[in-house]
Amino acid sequence: MGLFDKIFKRPEPSGKTEGYFKTLTAYTPVFTTWGGKLYESELVRSAIHARATHISKLRVQVEGKAKPRLQTRLKTGPNEWQTWGQFLYRLSTILDVNNTAFIVPVMDDYMEVTGIFPVLPSQCVIVQNDGEPWLRYQFQTGQYASIEMKYCGIMNKFQYEDDFFGEDNAALRPTMELINIQNQGIGEAVKNASTFRFMARVNNFSTAEDLAKERKRFSRENLQSEGGGLLLFPNTYTDIAQIKSNPYVVDAEQMKLIQTNVYNYFGVNESILQNKAYGDAWAAFYEGAIEQFAIQFSDVTTKMLFSERERAAGALLMATANRLQYMSNADKLNVSSQMADRGIMNRDEIREIWNLPPLPDGQGQAYTIRGEYYLLGKDGSVTKKGDDLTSGT
Repeated sequence: MGLFDKIFKRPEPSGKTEGYFKTLTAYTPVFTTWGGKLYESELVRSAIHARATHISKLRVQVEGKAKPRLQTRLKTGPNEWQTWGQFLYRLSTILDVNNTAFIVPVMDDYMEVTGIFPVLPSQCVIVQNDGEPWLRYQFQTGQYASIEMKYCGIMNKFQYEDDFFGEDNAALRPTMELINIQNQGIGEAVKNASTFRFMARVNNFSTAEDLAKERKRFSRENLQSEGGGLLLFPNTYTDIAQIKSNPYVVDAEQMKLIQTNVYNYFGVNESILQNKAYGDAWAAFYEGAIEQFAIQFSDVTTKMLFSERERAAGALLMATANRLQYMSNADKLNVSSQMADRGIMNRDEIREIWNLPPLPDGQGQAYTIRGEYYLLGKDGSVTKKGDDLTSGT
């Protein structure tokens, strides 16, 4: 039994499908992977990798009391084959390459959900069966799988024409072609730099046969020797000149424009790619590139794993990040002291900012307020003593 059989245990829809699921836009609900080979470009792969790396550090938490067995499994990982970091990294990569990412439930033999898994179908079609929409996946191996749409999750971006799937990356095609031409130009320049070509006029040859013999003689005596040396031209050769080939290579300003197009498309910059961003720069990247992924992922997975009633009772799957960890050490120290003095953060939360583990036995859950601060109670009482304001949870 392979991975396909372990994941897709849902039976095929009974009866004959009723064709495509009708959408508002009358756009055929078919997703097909783009054939532009986006991930083969070094620059594009670096941009996608940078986003996926930071997204893989999101912390996935399960809230509420619904489905306790599922919650226990999800606290340790999304499935039996991946960690949460590996899951999020691949999901982010698939979303950036295809602008659509599919999440399917992993079920046991009793059709109970035990986890989730990101899949990469070559095609996905939304069909209708008994009035319900089903997602029918086709993979590169030729295998098919069908699951009710309500049990699956669809993440997308650049969504415009289709009611469910994102657009392809054809908008990036001109930039990809420029990158390809540039790489070819650099390769040709390196090849031509190691070769020498000459042209010359040969005199006193009356027949084509004599000219061919002279060409062979010149090549044999000057170009086929193993020891190297000089090219010797007899006085029958005139107007000797070297042929220089200058392959076109874009200048630094044009190359910067190509890079900027890729950075803009994927929401990254040079500082993010080279791991130089921290503090406000990283916070801006988080809000623009990571937070929206975290929100969409949380909404999609919560809806596919919990019923409407369970969600109303507070059940949810949430991806979050501690943005304070990316501050400079001076900013971390300032936040730590100010938040601790006012009782806004406990010691474990402060230690998390510094990438330190929690204190044992719940010691770090206590809140402390400095003695010169006053606490105004709901009944109008005022307390000043710091010891009286220390409490644990």
